Amino acid sequence: MELAQVRLIVSDFTMCFRFYRDVLGLKPQFDDDSGPYAKFEAGAAGIALHDRADLVRSLPGLAAAAGDRALVVLKVDDVEEYAASVVARGATLITEPSVMRERLRVAHLRDPEGNLIELQEWLAPR
Repeated sequence: MELAQVRLIVSDFTMCFRFYRDVLGLKPQFDDDSGPYAKFEAGAAGIALHDRADLVRSLPGLAAAAGDRALVVLKVDDVEEYAASVVARGATLITEPSVMRERLRVAHLRDPEGNLIELQEWLAPR
């Protein structure tokens, strides 16, 4: 497992994209401020932005994301296996493993403070 990114869930994607690119000086993977997603280089793990409405639309089981501000993304080799192991250790999944945008399998859970965590398995290279 590795930390893939810290993703900020934003309501004004363009404004946030320009802040991270122009004010903080981070380099985006793709220079497109229209969204709904962008990842900025920040060492081994990145900082990403995800448009709130798109996230909720992409993962209907995650409707609670309306109040979330961020999520931690953990890259795992096998999302089903890892999800089963964290459930066996006491976690509760809020979304079951499913394909997202044909390149990823993801599942979601919350930590004891309610912070959103995404387990992510890449199906196709970036």
